This record gives sequence, C-alpha cells and structure tokens, in this order.
Amino acid sequence: MSRNRLGRETSPYLLQHKDNPVHWWPWGEEALAEAKASNRPILLSVGYAACHWCHVMAHESFEHDATAAVMNELFVNVKVDREERPDIDAIYMTALQNLGEQGGWPLTMFLTPDAEPFWGGTYFPREAKFGRSGFEHVLREVDRVYREEPHNIRHNADHLKKQLEPTSMAGELAAISETLVYDAAGRVLSVMDPVHGGIGQAPKFPQCSMLELIWRAGLRFGVAPALFAAQKSLQHMCQGGIYDHLGGGFSRYSVDQRWLAPHFEKMLYDNAQLISLMTEVWRETRAPLFAQRIVETVQWVLSEMVAEGGGFAASLDADSEGEEGKFYVWSQSEIEAVLGPEDALIFAQVYDVTPGGNWEGKTILNRLNSMERLHADDDAKLAQLRQKLLKARAKRIRPGWDDKVLADWNGLMIASLARASQAFSRAEWLGAAERAYAYVRKNMIKKGRLYHAARAGKTTAAATSADYANMIGAALALHEVTGQASYLKDARAWTKVLDVHYWVDDPGGYFFTADDTADVLVRTRAAHDDATPNANGTMISNLVQLWMLTGENAYRARAEATLTAFSGAMWQNPIAHASLIIGALDLLVPQHVVLMDKAKSNAAEFKAALNELSLPNAVIQHVRDGKQISGTSPAAGMQLKDSKPTAYVCIGPQCSAPINDPAELGDRIRALRQTAPPAPAPAPD
Repeated sequence: MSRNRLGRETSPYLLQHKDNPVHWWPWGEEALAEAKASNRPILLSVGYAACHWCHVMAHESFEHDATAAVMNELFVNVKVDREERPDIDAIYMTALQNLGEQGGWPLTMFLTPDAEPFWGGTYFPREAKFGRSGFEHVLREVDRVYREEPHNIRHNADHLKKQLEPTSMAGELAAISETLVYDAAGRVLSVMDPVHGGIGQAPKFPQCSMLELIWRAGLRFGVAPALFAAQKSLQHMCQGGIYDHLGGGFSRYSVDQRWLAPHFEKMLYDNAQLISLMTEVWRETRAPLFAQRIVETVQWVLSEMVAEGGGFAASLDADSEGEEGKFYVWSQSEIEAVLGPEDALIFAQVYDVTPGGNWEGKTILNRLNSMERLHADDDAKLAQLRQKLLKARAKRIRPGWDDKVLADWNGLMIASLARASQAFSRAEWLGAAERAYAYVRKNMIKKGRLYHAARAGKTTAAATSADYANMIGAALALHEVTGQASYLKDARAWTKVLDVHYWVDDPGGYFFTADDTADVLVRTRAAHDDATPNANGTMISNLVQLWMLTGENAYRARAEATLTAFSGAMWQNPIAHASLIIGALDLLVPQHVVLMDKAKSNAAEFKAALNELSLPNAVIQHVRDGKQISGTSPAAGMQLKDSKPTAYVCIGPQCSAPINDPAELGDRIRALRQTAPPAPAPAPD
C-alpha cells in the first residue's frame, strides 16, 4: 500500500517529513524492492534537520499536494538524513559533482531501481525561478527520459558508477617530506583573506583543518605570517556575526566575506573543531578573546547541546517560526525596550546596532567595528547587558533541536573538551567529555561494533571509518588527560576493528564503510576533507600516537601505508587534504613528552609549563613509580635523573637530555619543535 513510511523513524529530519503527502520511504531494501517491482526510478532526497534550503524545498514541494501526487505517481521517493547516513550521502553527492554540479543540500538525485545514479541536482523551486526549472517540470522530464530513452539512462548510470569506484593514487613515502607540509601551508596562506581572515571570499566557512595546517606549519618552520593569519581568522570569526554573542557558539558559515551574516544553524562538529583550534592558539598566545570565546562556547555546549543520557546532540536549526535567523536577530527598538535608552546606546556602539539594521532590516549582533579589547569595567557592563538580552531572547520560540547522537561528531567534541579542560583546569568540562564517551560506549556498541547514530533508545546505521577514527581520537585524548588505561585499551580495540573491516590491503588506507555494510552501491575510499577532517588523515595521527604510547611498530607501519596510499592525491591537491598533511607532519615529526616520577604525583609543575605551549597531537605521557617504557617507542629506555621528577622531549629524530627543572621544559621544546623552512622541491611525476 502506498503511504508515507517515515513515522517510525528516529531521525528528527525524517520525522519532519512524516506528514508530507509524499509517500516517502526510508533508505533500505524495501524501497529498492518497490522500485524494482514497479519499474519506477528512485527519487532520492537527502538533507538534514538544520538545513534552511531543505526546509524551503519541503514547504514549496513536499507539502504541496499536487507536486506530491506527481512524485508518488512517477517515482519511489526515498528520504535520507545525511547526518544519519553519511555513507549514502557521500556516494550520491560525489555522483552529482561528477555531473559537473557544485553540490550541496538538499541533494536531489534520480536513481535506477538498482540504486545507480543517473541525474540530479540540489534545490529545485516548485515553479521556475533563480534560473532553475520548476520541480514538477523536472519530475515529468526525468520520467519521460527514463521511459523513452533507456539507453541514455544506462549510459549515464554506467558512467557515474564507474567514476564512483575508488582509484589508486599511491606514490612513494620517500617523496613525502616536510617540504610538502611547508608548500601546502604556503598554498593555503596564498588564498587567505588578508583583511577579514579565513579562506577565500564569500561564502566563508571556518575550515579548521586548513587553519590548523597553517598554525602547525607556522610553529614548525617559524613562519610568522602563517601564525598571524590563523589568529586573524579566529579573531574575526570570534567578533563576527557568525558567533552568537549572547548565547555562545558558532554558526555553520557566513554568507558574506566579513563573517557578518551567518547561515544560522549551529553544528556540533564546527564548534568542536573551533574549541580545539582556539585552545591550541590560546596556549601559545594567551589571547583573552580566545579564552572568553572558548569558555562561552563550552558553556553553550553544556547548556544546550547535551542530549538525554549525556551524549552531545547534532545541531540547532537555522529557522524558527519558518524564518531563518528569527531567533537571533534584533531591531533597535527591541534592544531599547529591554535595556532602556541609555544602556541601549552603549550596547549599540559596540555591537553594530542601527535603526536600519545591518542584515535585511534587522541587526545581527557583532563586534567587527569594535574588535579591540575594552576596559575591564566596560567589559563587565556589557556582560550585564548581554545577559539581559539573553534572558529576553529565551522567551522567543526556539529553533529546532536535532538531538540524535553521532559517534564521529561526539568524538570530535569529547577530544576538544578533554584537552580544553586540561588547558583551563575545568574539571566539569572533563566530566562532560567522559559522560559523553560513556554514553557512546554504553548505547552505541553492539557485539563489539560501533554504530553511527543513536536517538530515543535506538541505534541506527553501521559506523563509518570516521566514527572509529574520531572516537579513537577521543579515547587517546581522555587517556592523556586522565591517565586511565581503559581509554588506551578502547583506542587499540577500535583500531583493530578498523583494520579488520575497513582496511584496504593494496594500496592501503581505510574505506568509508565496513566490508559488511550491505546497502551501499560502492565502498568509497578517499582522503580529502569535508566539513570535518577525513578519517584517513585522522587515523595517521592516531596511529602515530598509538605507536609512541605502545612502542608497537605495526601502528607506525600502518600510518606510513595510509599516507603512501593517498600521496598522489595529496600532491595533486594539497589544500583539500589538510588533515592528511597534518597527519604527515605527525608521522614525519612525532612529538613526545615523557614526565617521569617515582612518587604518586601529577607532575603539576611540568604540566603547567606544557600548558603554555602549543603542541598539537603531541603525546604527553606520565610514567609513575619508575615504570619503564618498553618496545620501540621513541621514549623507550628513559629513566629518572638523580631520582627526581624528570621530563624528556622527543620531537622528530631529536630528543632532549633529561630535564629536572620545569622552567627549562618550555625552552627545550621551543628549541626542538622549530626548524628552518625547507628548500622547495618539485612535485613527483
């Protein structure tokens, strides 16, 4: 019987569409069987709960009876939450890009009954506009071609499927050197906006992997412009409208070059990466602005993004009451009504409040015209005014909340909170990270295998390699901060699962999906970053850390094989492979600090010294009671000096002499972590 079948799903995005007149199917064998039985093509619609243009297309077409009737007559309609099934989204988004389209969401793809893509697009208006054909016209034309020109459908489907098959771009590890890292950072620096920070022009995304790359290269090679560019980008994001100056947290991206006007959705993964990057930059610079934004953003996460059970929720919507940004924007009269004329004038001068507004007649609060740090008294006054406005804003109708817990995004946030808790001595942040980790372990593992998504007591979708990579990263961060062996045990166990079910023997690297994931057209294998770091780049860094912690050379060998497998793609487009290049730097120049003590101490003075330095992805290993480090770890054989607390620093092939004085630790690290910029080298053939 033809009907809408989304009512039993757990995804908030799918549930948004459960009352559509469209006869939606969730992705799965039943939908494919229906397409084959009826010999109708599949209309695949992919989006997510916080997606503004997904809402627009839904209101225009999927809630429109006449349009839905055409969809139901001609197609088997399948709705997918891209956050719940990133593997499905990745396949068909790649297919769209192979058609020459830029891509984006909503993703609208047309498939054969065997789930092979043959044509598609993104947002289609119900009636022709914006230079786009009307959706009903598109539907009828696709149906006509499917019936009358099956040879063209077969040609497109075969061509796109062939392009989806992974190809080898392996090279030689010997060709991967610090020169590549230096050159790639230079390429990123060349496309930075020198005025407003960030990459390129509008629209502008945080692109934290690229910013981390130039920050890492700046530290390693002493490139002051790279360090400055990373800081400038963060400063403008922190003061722009992309940041929520009342409630904390960053929006997904800015539609303009200045970071003024965001697409107002807030995603867990952006905020996790920004917390992590700002923490590293703050360690080195002690910039008060970054400390404030880290604290505010973490407070937002803990107050608004903790789902039932302790995991972190996926996102907050851009829309409320059917209007993008309505929850967040202000008029001058609204601010005057809350603050009073005198205080409103003070506030307006700092936060860009004007009678005509700065965005479509409204005001997006920002400090782009007041970037400088204010006097402490003025800052305290503004904090009081912000709290009044926040209290008033709380009475508005809130944006939708997508409370599903995603393993990969939770891994990013757990690791960020763990390390930020150490940097700022905030035990409650560590507690939140450990609770989220415990949620994933308790609720998202079945028969020893991780699952991707959980909500309302149900787990959905087999884990991707990104889920494992980011949760391994979270386990390693918690192991470093707490010293608990159980976290290292988890990291090793999950790495073993990755090696069994995701590893590619020749040429190396990890597939996105497991070998027993049955409902995907192809298993994709790539190393380029999207909004989050690629699993292969993340795993290189994880494997290097596991090698240093255990001394087991198999981890290092797998890291080398992964890097080699994607070296050709990395040389061809280094900017798109920032996390892979960061992994390469970790492999080429591993950073290992060992703190040794006979007593049951927490090495507080040494740790305080380390907290004033940025050492991203370094292994900080605390060895107590004279325990020896075994194996082939760079720290193997190190011992206490003069029976006193002792530190050792190994960066790349260089290790320091034993250090007893915490005051010397920073100087030794600075001397070892920096090297002269390498001479340019030609790319391999």
